This record gives sequence, structure tokens and C-alpha cells, in this order.
Amino acid sequence: MNRIGIMGGTFDPIHIGHVMLGIAAKTQFSLDRVWFMPTGVPAYKNGCRTVTEGAHRAAMTALAICDHEGLELSEIELQRVGNTYTADTLEQLCREHPDHQYYYIVGADSLDYMDQWYHPEMIFRHAVVLAARRNTQTEASLLATMRFLQKKYQADIRLMDVPEIPISSSAIREGIRQGKDMSDWVDQRVLSYIQKHGLYLPVVQNAEREQDNG
Repeated sequence: MNRIGIMGGTFDPIHIGHVMLGIAAKTQFSLDRVWFMPTGVPAYKNGCRTVTEGAHRAAMTALAICDHEGLELSEIELQRVGNTYTADTLEQLCREHPDHQYYYIVGADSLDYMDQWYHPEMIFRHAVVLAARRNTQTEASLLATMRFLQKKYQADIRLMDVPEIPISSSAIREGIRQGKDMSDWVDQRVLSYIQKHGLYLPVVQNAEREQDNG
């Protein structure tokens, strides 16, 4: 069977931490490919900020991973109408590609909430979960959460060793708004794309830019 990693997220924007996590998963678990999968309409962000248009997030993701063999863009969730749920995505993938074994890549802090996700039993039935350790978690707390999920869902959870990157997409967006240099955290091609399309600028500044281009 083909061993396929799934790296989901809004990727708004994608940063080096996302890419490093995908590479680490591929290397440590001998995956054939890792699909980077920008979310469509993530249910957990309803009522929060507006997520950047999917076409932009897909384009930035493709630019960030294009030099890394085995890392690929998947737009399956962007093509879905309505809220995006991991359980639905895995159900569809297993139906369409029964010859694949899926490995769902998350930060280990996500394990604390997966019991509250939409149909977690489907997630654990269809995929091995690869969890990257986080500095905010104690070993005892992490192992207790894993035992709970393993007992309740017969979950196959495996821990990853990968350096934690002290950056987030929200901090990058704010840095771009403030005119800060984000090149340590974001691929230069992605930064050029952001600049070209005026993403993450303050509303007033973006309006002025569009007027100048008009």
C-alpha cells in the first residue's frame, strides 16, 4: 500500500514550520508522499476572522513545497462545499483510494481536543495519527491523553521528533501588516506572492493599493 501523509491546515500563510513537519513525517515514517491540504471552510474558525481565499492559500502552499520531493498539494478540501471536516475528507480518500494507508499529521497538542472533533472515531479508523511533540505539554499529560484515545477509539498514535518552530501564521500575518521582515519564517517565493497580491495588508492600505492598480 502507498503510505500517504496528510498535512492539513488553513496555511494562511504556510510557513517553514509546516514544511519542516511534513518533511519530518515523511522521513521518520517512510511515507511515499505527504499531501499538503489547505482547508476549505474550517468549521472551527466559524465566527472568527475571514480566511484568505482558497486559491491564494493553495498557490502559496504549492510555492512553499515545490522544491521538496514527495510533498504535494491536494485541493480536495477546497473543492468541497460547506464546512470542512477531517473525518469527511478521510472517508472520501479511503473510498476513492483504497490502496493507500493514511497518516494524519498533527501537533501533539491537538490530541487534547480530538475527542471533541467531528466524528473522531472515523478519523482514528481511517488513519494513523502522527503527533509532533510540543514544549507546552508534559510527558505525563501527553501519554495520558494517548492512552485515553487508544482505549476509547483503538487509535494508532505515533509520536514524532521534530524541532518546534516558535512562529504561527497569525504572528506572520501581523508581522506583514506591520511591515516586518518575515523571511526567516516564510519562503521568499511565498512572500513575493503575498506582496504581489496585497495579502494581509491593513484594510485601508489594501484599498489604496487596489485604487492605484485600478
